[in-house]
Amino acid sequence: MDCNNIDLHIHSTASDGTLTPVEILAMARELKLGAIAITDHDTIDGPRELLSLGIPLDIKFLTGVEISASWPSSFSLGGSLHILGYGIKIDDPLMNQALDTLQEARKNRNPKIIKLLNKFGCDISMDDIIKEAGPDGQVGRPHIARVMIKKGFVASITDAFDQYLATGKPAYVDKYRIECHKAVEMILNAGGIPVLAHPVLLQIESNESLEKFISTLTEMGLKGIEVYYSDHTSKDIAYYKNIAQNNGLIMTGGSDFHGSLKPTIKMGSGKGDLSVPYTVYENLISAMRDMQ
Repeated sequence: MDCNNIDLHIHSTASDGTLTPVEILAMARELKLGAIAITDHDTIDGPRELLSLGIPLDIKFLTGVEISASWPSSFSLGGSLHILGYGIKIDDPLMNQALDTLQEARKNRNPKIIKLLNKFGCDISMDDIIKEAGPDGQVGRPHIARVMIKKGFVASITDAFDQYLATGKPAYVDKYRIECHKAVEMILNAGGIPVLAHPVLLQIESNESLEKFISTLTEMGLKGIEVYYSDHTSKDIAYYKNIAQNNGLIMTGGSDFHGSLKPTIKMGSGKGDLSVPYTVYENLISAMRDMQ
């Protein structure tokens, strides 16, 4: 791996990844990545842990988070809209308060999912899920899926979601989300750069609608878009670059690495052909300085 490459979309055991923050840092250094960001779902415990231990001089590190937000009222698509926040102050009180609310909502959601699974003949308990996640892990649907595999109810994580856990499936329970404009505002107030995550996964039907949607977010204060991503083709990258330029947005990128939870996604290289240039990190740092 070339040290000119970076990865700014990585999940740790603080949310639904399978490597600890320390293990992620060690792997990134082994791969000779130039910069990384841990962007766990609705928590900044991963970056907090690494900062407390100290970051080696041979790699650059950005604080990060991936916030579950609701769609703007003018767009009625289901599920979560994911907003990445880079360079946030981990001691920002409003950010921490909002993330605590999201974490509590996640905890309340899990028993409801377990109850539904029990109803459909999947004999698993919260104790099983907590044990799977580990003492410091953020329990979520991926951990439930892994327990279902171990107990023989499904053959894979994909099966678990397709049959039970995905939106609209028998054991799906909707979750609390922060309003989109509030998520963007919260990141900005914490000194960070709000970025639209993985636009290819939004499933917005037409280019015209997507561009209108991104324009709406930009008016709310969005500062960037994830141009480089494991599921983005070269054509996608060119298209999102054009959108970024037209809207004055910063281009970011990362693999969305989760460890063994998503074994086809490798840190720094995605599915094998992902390459996020070091200039992406430099441009983010420059934008953060301009905001100060």
